[in-house]
Amino acid sequence: MEKDIYDCVGIGCGPSNLSIAAQLYGTHEVRNIFFERKSEFSWHSGMMLPDAGLQVSIFKDLVTLTEPTNRFSFISYLHQHGRLLTFLNAQFSQISRLEFAAYLKWAAHSNENINFDEDVRGIIFDGNHFAVQTSRRKVLCKHIIIGVGIEPYTPDFARPYADSETHFHVYEFAHKPRQVGGRRVVVVGGGQSGAEVVLELLRRTGMEAPCQVSWISRRDNFSPMDDSPFTNDLFTPAHSNFFYRQDTTFRKAFLKRNELASDGISEHTLRSIYQRLYTMRYIEHSPMQVSLMPSRNASDVWREGSAWTLASQHLVSNTEEKHKADILVWATGFRPAAHPFMGALGRRLEREGSEIRVDRDYAAIWAGPADRHIFVLNAARSQRGLADPNLSLMAWRAQIVINRILNRPHDPKLDADAFVYWGTLEVN
Repeated sequence: MEKDIYDCVGIGCGPSNLSIAAQLYGTHEVRNIFFERKSEFSWHSGMMLPDAGLQVSIFKDLVTLTEPTNRFSFISYLHQHGRLLTFLNAQFSQISRLEFAAYLKWAAHSNENINFDEDVRGIIFDGNHFAVQTSRRKVLCKHIIIGVGIEPYTPDFARPYADSETHFHVYEFAHKPRQVGGRRVVVVGGGQSGAEVVLELLRRTGMEAPCQVSWISRRDNFSPMDDSPFTNDLFTPAHSNFFYRQDTTFRKAFLKRNELASDGISEHTLRSIYQRLYTMRYIEHSPMQVSLMPSRNASDVWREGSAWTLASQHLVSNTEEKHKADILVWATGFRPAAHPFMGALGRRLEREGSEIRVDRDYAAIWAGPADRHIFVLNAARSQRGLADPNLSLMAWRAQIVINRILNRPHDPKLDADAFVYWGTLEVN
């Protein structure tokens, strides 16, 4: 019966789907349910280092940009836990990533429409409804929202050795044994996550300190994220919509040119590393050997006894180098997670390169009825721009999806104001 059919089923409960669930909470217009295979909410738990900070404003939470009075805002979280005033008085330059993760967990476990420890095994379409089979039940729905997030990326040559105690992706760093005292550690990757691991290693002293830390990056230098106001206009609805209208050639070149707008290192982290190096060299006279090596492209890795050898190519001199490591950490980024639960349904989706092609409202272009949608979140960077995998437009994107489900006309207020006019002027 129609009352037993959900309007939407969400697969995964990372921040993207959590934003939709938060904005749907309490509404009777959209019957919704979300499934998460993990037993409780977690967000990049293996990267939760003590001093790691969030790189976006606290207002770019689950709901504030579209519903400032929603009960699941970060401000509401602070108020409910009795620490709003002390948070303000602390005058943090950036919010702790640990605290933001705690906020997300609070929002997830306060929403009874989110079901944990329930894995989606498969989806079929019967011509009228989607049938979603989980590890516990089967439900029918009109729309699917895929928000399964990202998965760690390591180069093909390194993948056979990954996930050991001494060779792993930065995604697992906080979960690995902390015994690095007297050992050689190599970190590959010149972005924020690599920088945070290097800083954490440099702060270790005494018996806990490694004897050597090497930091390798393909970039010309260890470069800061561009966090200036006009660069932040790239993370607005206006630019996302402009980017979507451009051709593939423009999009690809634009993303490459503006890489540091989203994948640089925060100035706070860079300054902390530099100051720590100063203290180690001139004040503490630390015996730790630290090698900062940009302009290197890692090309191969192999085991030699109990250690690792990493081969890299110097991109200026074109010479090969070898780096010895007892522990090798790959801070080489992420890619959208796979969708094995889609099965044969996945073949009905159009593709744009490695991505599922989406329309302006993040609905997949597919061979199915026009009133049945498969929304794909956090997996369209080459179509939607720099902000797609970022938290910045999460609440805005959620509202776009909800409006499409309700068949509401596009609300121009959602696009917000921007000082930069990205398009061409109309000629009268």
